[in-house]
Amino acid sequence: MSAGDGNYHALLARHDAMRLRRQMLSSGAFPGAGGGSGLRGPAGQPYDGVADQRTIMRDLDLVAPFEELIAHLYQALFTRHPSLRSLFPAEMAFQQAHLARAFWYLLEHLDRPEQITATFTQLGRDHRKLGVRPAQYAAFETALCEALRIRAGEQWTAELEQAWVRMVRFGITAMVQGAEAALHEPPCWEATVTAHRLCGPDLAVLRVRPHETFRYRAGQFTALESARLPHTWRPYYLAGEPGRDGDLEFHVRCTGPGGVSEALVRHTAVGDRIRLGPPKGNLALGEDPAGELHLVAWDTGWAAMKALLQELEGRLRPTSEHRVGRVRLFVGADGLSSLYDTEYLTGFERSRPWLTVVPVTGGTPGEGAYDHLARAVTRSRPSAAGRALLAGPPAMVQTVTAALTRAGLPAEHVRHDPLPAGPRDLPGPAGTFGSAGPRMFQGQSVPA
Repeated sequence: MSAGDGNYHALLARHDAMRLRRQMLSSGAFPGAGGGSGLRGPAGQPYDGVADQRTIMRDLDLVAPFEELIAHLYQALFTRHPSLRSLFPAEMAFQQAHLARAFWYLLEHLDRPEQITATFTQLGRDHRKLGVRPAQYAAFETALCEALRIRAGEQWTAELEQAWVRMVRFGITAMVQGAEAALHEPPCWEATVTAHRLCGPDLAVLRVRPHETFRYRAGQFTALESARLPHTWRPYYLAGEPGRDGDLEFHVRCTGPGGVSEALVRHTAVGDRIRLGPPKGNLALGEDPAGELHLVAWDTGWAAMKALLQELEGRLRPTSEHRVGRVRLFVGADGLSSLYDTEYLTGFERSRPWLTVVPVTGGTPGEGAYDHLARAVTRSRPSAAGRALLAGPPAMVQTVTAALTRAGLPAEHVRHDPLPAGPRDLPGPAGTFGSAGPRMFQGQSVPA
């Protein structure tokens, strides 16, 4: 695409976004709004969703379970707009599950609109890589109304439908604003694989070179799409700082057949193309990493820690005024054969007196999968003034976080990326909705 084409599509996207936002925020745009109701999107007065929350919860059994509501929604969407079907993956199970989680998130947070705004603004930025146009959100809303009428049947009421529409429009308005705010950056980055190294039968280290500058900070992750699985994205940590040639490094463990991880590990070679979404994540060293620091990784969570260690190293250059406190890195794996990149790690530790590396493998029969890692971390007696950064599967993060807080480390001193949410186990304001499923209300899981 030429630079002129890119400018054209950016202007077109901005025009669509502004038009839809004006429509949503105009007087009476919300069913039942106007006449002094005060209901507006995130750009206006805060949305008071408490009444809608009561209405939806009161009649939830009329449209539940969400799985069936969502099945009707997509059937209506694709019937009315057949061209949209090609924008979705062939297998819709992931997408339907994560849309259900998004509905739960909205419903549970209607009394905290500022949290919805923060979360869905980020979602709008993320959705740009999927090619979602603002006009498609309107089609989504129409399909939702049709699905609500089908599920509720004779017990359908205008009050119930309007409450649902107001709730969803509030989230969508935040998404449109997030997309507008990100128009200065590409919706996604095309990249070419420059190296592909197998570290075992199901683990690969990839290096890729984006075709445009890709800026991120240590500890962040991004979603990857393989050309073999269009419209399907999965999150992976960026390992290390960008190289001088602009290459990015990813560590990918194949988690099963037919998915993105298998495509990247077993069916990707040098010269292949992949796409990257915007970088994001909560792991960060902070301005002054001088205190005691625990870095805890399981398997490919090591990628995030590799980036953080390289940032620490950069802060210790002779011209820098930074200092680093004691750092303990715990790298967990199911067994010795699952540990990888050990040559790099051993060499890095040898010349850094401030770093102690603790590999953790095996465990006691009958205990939890990550209990031995939690014991190793707490055995070091973390200082209440220290901090801990965690990267790995959600169950590991939960197990180690609980152990650290029991050992006296304040919960606010433990940082990790948002954990996937179940239907009644919802994320906080910076949270997300589970493994990446494409299109409307896509979420991300903790990368591993």
